[in-house]
Amino acid sequence: QLAFVESGGGLVQPGGSLRLSCAASGFTVDYRSIGWFRQAPGKEHEGVSCISGRDGSLYYADSAKGRFTISIDNAKNTVYLQMNSLKPEDTAVYYCAVGPKLSRLCVPDVADYWGQGTQVTVSS
Repeated sequence: QLAFVESGGGLVQPGGSLRLSCAASGFTVDYRSIGWFRQAPGKEHEGVSCISGRDGSLYYADSAKGRFTISIDNAKNTVYLQMNSLKPEDTAVYYCAVGPKLSRLCVPDVADYWGQGTQVTVSS
């Protein structure tokens, strides 16, 4: 049974950093297409960053470019999202998800399995 456990969220001041973790079980993250998504209050899910299991290519939403970094630690079977220079508009519940179609399109509709999410709040 595929499962994710996200962690690393919390309250941080604007300009601060957080590293989100997504520990996978029931499958290996190696060669999988995995993404980070978020849902802010009153808004729909949006893709933040994805990594293709086919060729390792990376996608970042415009809002994440230059500030967020997605990475995989195969030994720990974990996917990370390093978030720097956080802004209040980054406040959301962050989810990781897996699905082969994420290799081509980093959108929530094509993800197959989701974690339970971790809350990130950026506020002074």
